[in-house]
Amino acid sequence: MAKQKGALKISLALGLVGMIQRRKLNKASKNCKKSQMQTLRGILEYAKDSEWGKAHNYAEILASINDDELVKKFQELVPVTDYEDIRPFVERHKNGEENILFPGKPKMYATTSGTTKAPKWIPITEEYYSNVYSKMTKLWLYSFMMHRPKVFHNVCTSIVGKAIEGAAPDGTVYGSVSGVTRRDCPEFIKKLYAESDRVYGISDYKARYYTIMRTGIEHDIHLLVTANPSTIVEMQNNVNEFFDDYVRDIENGTLNENLPIEPEIRKVIAARFSPNPARAKELRELKKKYPNILPKHYWPNLQVLTTWKCGNTHVYLDKFKDSFPKDMLHQEFGYFSSECRAGLVMNGADDTVLFPHMHYFEFVKASELDNPNPRYYQLHELEKGERYSIFVTTYAGLYRYNMNDLVEVTGFYGTIPTIQFIQKINGIISLTGEKLHESQFINAVQMAEKETGHKTKFFVGFADLENSNYRFYYEFADQNIQQSEVEKFNQLVDNNMKSLNCEYAAKRDSFRLKDPVPFRLKENSFETYKARCIDEGARDGQFKLNLLMQDEVRHEKFKQLIRN
Repeated sequence: MAKQKGALKISLALGLVGMIQRRKLNKASKNCKKSQMQTLRGILEYAKDSEWGKAHNYAEILASINDDELVKKFQELVPVTDYEDIRPFVERHKNGEENILFPGKPKMYATTSGTTKAPKWIPITEEYYSNVYSKMTKLWLYSFMMHRPKVFHNVCTSIVGKAIEGAAPDGTVYGSVSGVTRRDCPEFIKKLYAESDRVYGISDYKARYYTIMRTGIEHDIHLLVTANPSTIVEMQNNVNEFFDDYVRDIENGTLNENLPIEPEIRKVIAARFSPNPARAKELRELKKKYPNILPKHYWPNLQVLTTWKCGNTHVYLDKFKDSFPKDMLHQEFGYFSSECRAGLVMNGADDTVLFPHMHYFEFVKASELDNPNPRYYQLHELEKGERYSIFVTTYAGLYRYNMNDLVEVTGFYGTIPTIQFIQKINGIISLTGEKLHESQFINAVQMAEKETGHKTKFFVGFADLENSNYRFYYEFADQNIQQSEVEKFNQLVDNNMKSLNCEYAAKRDSFRLKDPVPFRLKENSFETYKARCIDEGARDGQFKLNLLMQDEVRHEKFKQLIRN
């Protein structure tokens, strides 16, 4: 297919804005310690007159005579926090109060699952937005072009969240970070997106995937963006189910009338279509040639695919490892969450270069995670090959915030450490971004007990990475309970977890997480399991068991305790 009109101008424009941000990163990389001290002072100065800043003596910290004293006072006067520590302050912002965590009010909120029923509302300030999201997005897009110069020679498609989903009581909007990143990319890039932003407002997940793929498959896509690789699997499942429907729609310039798409959204999206019999014919010929039609067939010129590749994602990557063009670059999405876009992948590999000129970072070694008074390392002190828990301080009201993530240092970009995400820690499991907390699983079971009257003596859950679901093991007080009742109980647990965790609900509704599978345990299963562990060398006084795990060694032991 022909090169997109204006491709050269787009590449030149992106090259210009991208190189500016790359130069700033390269400057910071020459002395990341110096850059970190400037960033920390900048954040403290920015927030010193807020209620939080005054309560934690930011002005006193800023009066430090040198960098060592600055860090020492910062760590002494500002506590390590998690979201529940700042939730009351965020709630005040949501209800219209200003100057609480930072000057003024948030520009918007990013929502994600928390450890309780209430989701996290992560504030995004104008300062953070303009200095992080806006600038980093330009560099992120430029990084694709660094490795694949033709990436913007034709249209792109992305599968992201809805930019604006609602509003706080004071009217400040909330939504998806990925949606906002797409919405606010440079205007010359927006013209390249195949699909309308309105597609992300389609409530029905299958209809949403259909509309994205019906739109994308009509074009010669050069860039495919989605953080979660499980989305690629569901995308291809949609293709397998609806390919012939896509072709009919493309031929006629229509949008499948049988799909539950909101009328106002359908009207906007359908207006973009016109009959394209030539592309429909191409697709039919491809289907004849390749009965199992894949992205490498309908998008043979794809230049870049970007998804997460670290952590638990390998199971999904294996499912589409031969599905894309061989010379395509599959770039790691990078260490990126609702709380913090900590850096970018810059080398075409899988390593995230942390941005010392935009955030202040602290780290605790993995070996010290159980230490009540661990040493907090600065960025320049990290060692290659070591694993750390990461803490961030940002221009958006997060101060010494525990990301609850384990990362490994893989190398250096100048003096800046590069990292890869390893896993969530402290009772949080995330097969495909759901961030399911042990406490939510416990609450879900307890709710099901009240709803059914069936009491459990013990229960435990395991993440099954291979099958993209959870396996729940229940020891009921009534050992004669029928399997049909166990399945009803398990369905309630599943529904309760959806109500407790918005990310879990989204992943279940979009088929990225499959149905959880229930099993009945034999009587006294916990006692039997504990006795076996002690026989194998575990210390009785230190024995403890999480009730939600991703651990195949322990999982195998519980499989042996299933009732026949």
